[in-house]
Amino acid sequence: MNKNISIRTICFVGMFAAITSVLSIITIPTPWGVPFTLQTFAIALSGYVLGKIYGTFATLIYIILGLIGVPVYAGMSAGAGVLAGPTGGYLWGFIIMTFFCGLAADFGNNAKGCIAKILISILALAGCHIPGIIQLKIVAGMSWPQAALLGTVPYLLKDILSMVAAYFIAAAVRKALRSADILDWQKKTAA
Repeated sequence: MNKNISIRTICFVGMFAAITSVLSIITIPTPWGVPFTLQTFAIALSGYVLGKIYGTFATLIYIILGLIGVPVYAGMSAGAGVLAGPTGGYLWGFIIMTFFCGLAADFGNNAKGCIAKILISILALAGCHIPGIIQLKIVAGMSWPQAALLGTVPYLLKDILSMVAAYFIAAAVRKALRSADILDWQKKTAA
């Protein structure tokens, strides 16, 4: 990691924290209590565009904003109670997810690179859902199957589609940034 982080990179990290914040407050309520949001899309996009280090910083900023009371979590919620609540594990899992999406972005576009990207992206999604299921089970007093059926199964297709869309949008963004010589945080990485 470059010890001299450019102002441009800092701005991109802040911008992706803001994008995540905006896309998180747009919710579609569900009868089982965990709303549909575009958080997964925003988190994956941060990782795929910014890479594992700066994407993870953007996600940490998003988590900290909500923790200190800025209403950036789903449904404009905020605070430590949300992070410690039934769905807080998914928020913690976003940190893991961003890191793995950023890691996936580091691989080339040859056959091996594409397979690695797919496998690492699957790990990224698991890195979000596993902590979510664990915390939902513990805090809500559910069984493992109940927690998985309520907190993960209804969202898997949406989350997979979100990650695929984020990947392709990120590839276009990275290409545009690279051609304008703006991608200064990962000049060696192929989109």
